[in-house]
Formats: sequence, C-alpha cells, structure tokens
Amino acid sequence: MQIKILAAVILFFANVQLALSAEPISKSRWTGVAIGGHDAAAYHDLERGSDPQQKAVKGKKAFIVEHKGAKWRFMSKASSEKFAADPERYSPAYNGHCANALSLGEGLIQTNGKTWEIFEDQLYLFYAPRGRVRWSDGNWKTYKVAADEAWQELGANQ
Repeated sequence: MQIKILAAVILFFANVQLALSAEPISKSRWTGVAIGGHDAAAYHDLERGSDPQQKAVKGKKAFIVEHKGAKWRFMSKASSEKFAADPERYSPAYNGHCANALSLGEGLIQTNGKTWEIFEDQLYLFYAPRGRVRWSDGNWKTYKVAADEAWQELGANQ
C-alpha cells in the first residue's frame, strides 16, 4: 500500500515537472485548443487593413494539427497541411501570448486570436486592440526587444 502511494506521489511530481518544463501555449485549459481556435496559417493570407480583428478566421474541428501540446484548428485541409509542413513559420510569436503584455512586463497573458498583426512575416497576437494599436505606432521593434527579453526571463523559449 505504501509503495503504491509513493509511486503515485512520484508520478504526480514527474507530471508537474513535465508540465512546467513544457513551452507555454496560449490555449484553452479545457479543450487544449490554441489561440481561440483561429487558423494560424490563414492570417498570412489575409489582407491587413485598419481592422484585422474582424478578419481572423476560425478553424474547424475537422482540421486539427497537434503542435507543442496544443490543438491548432484550421479552416481547411490545405491550411492545416501548410501549418504542419512549417509550424514555426505560421505559429504566432510567443506561442500566441499577448506580445504587448510581454513588452510591458505583464507576463504571459492568453489571447483569443482575434486581435493580431503581422510584422516582417511574423504573426503577433494581442489580448486587446489597444495593444495592437500601440505596436502599430512605428515602434514595434523596440517593443519586440522588451517582449523577447520577458519571454526569455520567463523561461518560455526553451
């Protein structure tokens, strides 16, 4: 009996350590779906205008790719295949956490994929439109340096 309890405790702590060492993804705790179920590859195909928030494309349950411990949804088989072939190209910076929050030292803030921008072919997601507006003011490279430093400090870029 004591051996079973000890084994269970060891297994529990091993799983906790594994979870803590995994790269954090902005995903639902309940479903494991990343970035609010939006199609990470589709952002690159959209025309960016004054309100990209209205153009984020929801993925479908029929097209899922497992990546970094999360389920990424896509609007089509072609889109899911594009992502699966090169997930690092299509994955959002900071694994979908709010770029603005990181740049302000606010830590890992989850996003829902609705507020976004692409800078130099890299997708960045934001918790709120004001973060995207801030990053679009022409100083995004400065904000990115701060966000990258915060990402490193949090041990997220393993």
